[in-house]
Amino acid sequence: MSAKEKQGFGLYFLLAFGLAWLCQVGGCMALLQQKNAVLYQLALIATMFCPLLAVLLVQKVFLRQPVDIGWKVQGKRRFWLAAWFGPAVFTLLGAVLYFAVFPSRLDFSCSWLVAAYGGEMDAQTLRSELGVSTLSYLLQNGLFAVIFAPAINMFPALGEEVGWRGYMMPRLKERFGLLNGRLLGGVVWGVWHWPLMLLVGYEYGTNYLGAPVLGLVVWCVVCFALNTLLDLLYEKTGCIWVPAIAHGAFNAIAALPQVLITPADAYYNVLGPMPIGLISVLPMLAVAVGLTLHQMKQEQ
Repeated sequence: MSAKEKQGFGLYFLLAFGLAWLCQVGGCMALLQQKNAVLYQLALIATMFCPLLAVLLVQKVFLRQPVDIGWKVQGKRRFWLAAWFGPAVFTLLGAVLYFAVFPSRLDFSCSWLVAAYGGEMDAQTLRSELGVSTLSYLLQNGLFAVIFAPAINMFPALGEEVGWRGYMMPRLKERFGLLNGRLLGGVVWGVWHWPLMLLVGYEYGTNYLGAPVLGLVVWCVVCFALNTLLDLLYEKTGCIWVPAIAHGAFNAIAALPQVLITPADAYYNVLGPMPIGLISVLPMLAVAVGLTLHQMKQEQ
């Protein structure tokens, strides 16, 4: 990179973090002070497009260069299939691992759903009047998350993918190498979410094991694993839509295993059973590390 391109890279981080953190803090304040969940959700969506905006400002305005992102739909079918269905596989493997370690926390009594419906109906009433049970919830929401949600969620996810995988990762890998670049990229992406986590308990809640420090650290581990796989998909296809689909699929499916625990066990969300827990992320982390080491061996 030239000296001005290095300045542009630094400016990208300033904009991607600055704009996003303004949106995050603003959304959190709307939720905490005004109880405005709609404005909070809109702020989250705006946050996801901040990396894309930062890329456009740096490349088009500051450097006056092409954005150089792979928009063309291309790449082998197996990578598209991996992007679409891979997050569901990792979510399932993570949940199985978590409940293998903590079998007593597996709960089919519908207690999570009872709490989610406000506690106004017990499990039997939910089944008889609404037809809602743990199994029906998993099937209906799981099928939607696997079949339809990736195509819907990929559009807001694209805002992040252009910035992180399309712009940031090639430059980090060029400067620090494959493994260190992906490690650093994962940490950067994780830290980018920290205001949401600290202010409103994004992902793990506010009352959990080791809060808030353990959650911040575990989230960076999760982001390293996911960043690595998304980066690999972009490498193999040269099409930014592929990691956007995978990102959208992960966002859709990741929370589903939570229905299998009791509300009290949300205290251990930082461990699992969602694939953002320290134990349940291990399958995804193992694959991410294994593929990176394999790539490094091939390059040597």
